[in-house]
Amino acid sequence: MERFTISLDESLAGQFDELIGARGYSNRSEAVRDLIRGAIEGDRQRAEPTGHCVANLSYVFNHHQRELAERLTGLQHEHHDLTVAAMHTHLDHENCLESVVLKGPTAQVRQFADALTAQAGVRHGQLNVIALQAEHHHAHQADGAPHVHYRPAR
Repeated sequence: MERFTISLDESLAGQFDELIGARGYSNRSEAVRDLIRGAIEGDRQRAEPTGHCVANLSYVFNHHQRELAERLTGLQHEHHDLTVAAMHTHLDHENCLESVVLKGPTAQVRQFADALTAQAGVRHGQLNVIALQAEHHHAHQADGAPHVHYRPAR
């Protein structure tokens, strides 16, 4: 673990302590680490998409809109290689929230998310992307086939 010191004026330190309390952090260090991770991930997301990712795409749509639910399901089936899981929640008599877990090449995940949220009738689309890095290749005992594991990038 590497240590460093920062100086904050009294007002900013007070606001930071309020943020820490509101978010339930037990100390400043963990809060600073999360802020740094968020800034690094934000820069990754602004960069040209490369590598693999895991992502959550959430959106709201009116299920009474003609053929919209079928189009959304069709898009997920067309991209079954990216779609890991989907959860459908009824918000009221007309609106539904769907949350779709995606995994694959970052550029393809973003293209799919853009295509889905661009459908007429889809509102409040939000994509949360987490970059992954490849871990060692190995084979399991069951089938002996080598494969790659991905874990969140540091």
